[in-house]
Amino acid sequence: MRRRAGGTGRAWRTPVAVALVSGLAVAACSAPDQDVAQVGETSRSAVVFAAASLTEVLTELGAEFERGHPGTSIDFNFAASSALAQQIAAGAPADVFASASPEPMDQVVDLDLVAEPPVIFAANRLQIVVPSGNPGGVTGLADFADPDKVIALCAPAVPCGGAAREVLELAGIDAKPDTYERDVRATLTKVRLGEVDAALVYRTDVLVAGDEVRGVDFPESERVVNDYPLAALAEASDADLASAFVDYLRSPAAEDVLRTAGFDVP
Repeated sequence: MRRRAGGTGRAWRTPVAVALVSGLAVAACSAPDQDVAQVGETSRSAVVFAAASLTEVLTELGAEFERGHPGTSIDFNFAASSALAQQIAAGAPADVFASASPEPMDQVVDLDLVAEPPVIFAANRLQIVVPSGNPGGVTGLADFADPDKVIALCAPAVPCGGAAREVLELAGIDAKPDTYERDVRATLTKVRLGEVDAALVYRTDVLVAGDEVRGVDFPESERVVNDYPLAALAEASDADLASAFVDYLRSPAAEDVLRTAGFDVP
């Protein structure tokens, strides 16, 4: 996770790697049907393990990729990045991994399970989320220390939980959470159902929830940014297809979709 307040995320993007990946991205954009010719009438598929916060945007991008590459199927397994890294390490069949922070990707890299160096394809930051109408009267991070407020946070082991811990420490807030949830979407659900007064989730999740919730900005969010690394995996069942999908996610068309969903892009 890139931490603007000082993080431990690994820097994978060496000049050589950047030049190589950039060249692949340009090639993918300039010749989008190149892989289609290789596919022919044969059905090909790739399984993408991706952070829960990417659910809607990657589902959309996967469908766009399939339309541009007849004969292909992109399937997804969405969950907390830390859980996905554990599944990959245990031998789960996966072709591409998209994590919500560098730390889970580091685990996969350290086991030599990536086919090529990971690249950062998106970034995200936290926002306070409250139910529509804000019945708890939450105005900022200070409310997370109020024992009278019902608060939800992501579990500390998952990226959104780690980011929440950092922003609360930066703000000097001794939070009093009533529940820790398994991933960012489970945390958001607590707010959507009105079971808590507030939670910390990614700003992209607030957009997904629409009128069911309300987002509350706070200054510390600008200092803790989650970088999202992406990599094709060494044991991919179709290495060419996995690499092509990674390249597509870094294309200008995909970047436009990511921006619309509220993500930052490199």
